[in-house]
Amino acid sequence: MDPLKEVIINNSNLIYSIASKFEGCDMDDLFQVGSIGMIEAYKKFDPSRGVKFTTFAYPYILGRISEYVRENHMVKLSKDMMRAKKKVDRAKAYLSQELMREASLEEISNYLNIPLQNLNMLISYKGDGYSLDEMYFDDLSLYDVIASKNIDYDSLVFLKQEIEGLPEPDRTIMIQRYFRDMTQCDVADNLGLSQVDISRREKKVLVKLRKSFN
Repeated sequence: MDPLKEVIINNSNLIYSIASKFEGCDMDDLFQVGSIGMIEAYKKFDPSRGVKFTTFAYPYILGRISEYVRENHMVKLSKDMMRAKKKVDRAKAYLSQELMREASLEEISNYLNIPLQNLNMLISYKGDGYSLDEMYFDDLSLYDVIASKNIDYDSLVFLKQEIEGLPEPDRTIMIQRYFRDMTQCDVADNLGLSQVDISRREKKVLVKLRKSFN
């Protein structure tokens, strides 16, 4: 059997596990994209470095899938944003005629029943210039921190050391959330904390890790 096909078959569960974290996407498409990441990892893997192949391959698979999802989300996002912007433009014109003056943002917001912050974003939208990370990926996760095609052995070791060196309960939170696939509610029950506290601590650690990786 072709070694590349064999490594994909033997590690298909890992690809599916990572792909399952992206809801609303075609699983077959994600598996194909994840397989490309697996092949990239296989070609660069050095067993003499003492890192398990699955550990090394994880960010390559995740990086490829994340890139695919973001690119496809951007296409849909652009179309949705343009439709919403046209709706705002029509509302502005209608209200201006009704009021015999230019409508204020508050009046447009009330008329369309959308938050003022969202209205400001739609009015200023030009089809580019926005970061998906800023607009639609505010929920930072460890997957965003390590999803890089250029990650190397030193980065993996660094990430492991950073997590292992965290004070409790942050260390346990990160291990249970990202290495045992537990929900925030499950971790909260285990540690006797609230889900809100778990979320706050997790985000604080993730922000620190992302700064360390940049």
